[in-house]
Amino acid sequence: MSDSPAYRVLARKYRPQTFADLIGQEAMVRTLKNAFAADRIAHAFVMTGVRGVGKTTTARIIAKGLNCVGPDGTGGPTTEPCGLCEPCVAITEGRHVDVMEMDAASRTGVGDIREIIDSVHYRAASARYKIYIIDEVHMLSTNAFNALLKTLEEPPAHVKFIFATTEIRKVPVTVLSRCQRFDLKRIEPEVMMAHLARIAALEGAQLAPDAMALITRAAEGSVRDAMSLMDQAIAHGAGETTAAQVRSMLGLADRGRVLDLFDMVMRGDAAAALAELSGQYADGADPMAVLRDLAEVTHWISVVKITPMAAEDPTTPPDERARGLDMAERLPMRVLSRTWQMLLKAVEEVSLAPNAMMAAEMAIIRLTHVADLPDPETLIRKLQGAAMPAFPPAAPQTGMAAAAPAPQGGGARMRQAGGQVAVPLPDAAPDLPGSFDAVVGLIRDKRDMKLLTDVEAGLRLVSYAPGRIEFESAPGAARDLAARLGQRLQGWTGARWGVSVVSTGGAATLAEQRAATLDAARALASENPLVQAVFAAFPGAKITEIRTPEVLVARAATEALPEVEDEWDPFEDN
Repeated sequence: MSDSPAYRVLARKYRPQTFADLIGQEAMVRTLKNAFAADRIAHAFVMTGVRGVGKTTTARIIAKGLNCVGPDGTGGPTTEPCGLCEPCVAITEGRHVDVMEMDAASRTGVGDIREIIDSVHYRAASARYKIYIIDEVHMLSTNAFNALLKTLEEPPAHVKFIFATTEIRKVPVTVLSRCQRFDLKRIEPEVMMAHLARIAALEGAQLAPDAMALITRAAEGSVRDAMSLMDQAIAHGAGETTAAQVRSMLGLADRGRVLDLFDMVMRGDAAAALAELSGQYADGADPMAVLRDLAEVTHWISVVKITPMAAEDPTTPPDERARGLDMAERLPMRVLSRTWQMLLKAVEEVSLAPNAMMAAEMAIIRLTHVADLPDPETLIRKLQGAAMPAFPPAAPQTGMAAAAPAPQGGGARMRQAGGQVAVPLPDAAPDLPGSFDAVVGLIRDKRDMKLLTDVEAGLRLVSYAPGRIEFESAPGAARDLAARLGQRLQGWTGARWGVSVVSTGGAATLAEQRAATLDAARALASENPLVQAVFAAFPGAKITEIRTPEVLVARAATEALPEVEDEWDPFEDN
């Protein structure tokens, strides 16, 4: 059995032991150093940030700084713990009796907090301060947080609390208000690459710069992730680790090949794009990863198009930067935005499809199909000189009304026509709708959608007078339309209505009138050169809606907010 010490992963071996070792958190380090120098050390701290940026590490450094006594045993609180005295060594090894680390993810209840509350009253056994480090503090229950509030607000002078969390929004504001908060940010790519290069040199490992760039990009600002990936890359390379080996280890497609695929898609070359996708799939690339890489490239090129300085990312190789700048100059933003939306949909489809490769191929086919379609702006620019024909005025929503003499004399009477029995004819009553258009408007205002649909599609008006309607039923009309219409109108107006059905003589229904108007407008629009050019560019296109100036004006007037004549001014003198 070997007596050699067990291997320690790089993330633990090179864990920062002092504030000078922390990278990318200069604002927090400066604040803490000033607080220690001025003896203004808070009784509670909360560290928040994404994974692997140094929250728990910072908590341990603070604990060492508070309890460090120096090599000679006479030192006080410091931001530069010596690492040699007994408190520093014990805290580093995680065995100090007065520095207690608690994982709130596994100890979430009031009972666990009660142990802390009961122990805070006793002074530290050997250190200057008794320190409680609670990791993932957001996992505590609501009752546990409430139990901690009083102690957290007024702890004994010898007690310090240090919390760490990745979900700061889940920590109650009553707890945050009692703590000094530090937001640890993601590590910038250039800082991360310099850190990885220094660790690789200490380990005697050889990593190519583009390999470190891939690791940095995959770590997404997390030092622990970057260190773990580099540890794995060193073992994977067994010597000098190249970008190809790191890419294979991470399951990533070659960035250059992703750009090749993106370029083929943007050119509309479906055959070449499918062949490239199949080649990447044969080399081990996941179809989902390929589509995500395409989406990432689309986003990157869009950002570069808006802000060319974004291409100066240190993790981006020079050849890739040059290709990105060239694509950003050639591709319009409308095409990039459309590609982004389609790729988001494609990623969702691939995740749900029984065969990911088939779904990815269909997505590539769709992308290449729309890539070479002309955009409306190009068509309008080509036909800028074409004259637009005038459209006829829009027909009113209820464009039929047949006036008839009002019934004379009183007395209700029944009438049977066309095989249906009409409701009684009324006595004269005031304030009745003056036209059939007004009747349809009344039905619409009362929100009786079933009756409105039946009237518009099944009623062919013969004659109308206030209180009396005579119509011919259209094919498929409801058999009880006359009775229902009379009953509804009587209930809404308070007057008796006579609604009768005849066999002939009716005008077109409202639905038929609208369809005829739309057909005429479509025929007129189809003669426009601009519309004909659109049809030629987009085979199979159809005119689905026509908006005349009158309709647009009416819609704008309907949707406009009402004017306020006398707006109240709070500063106006009474």
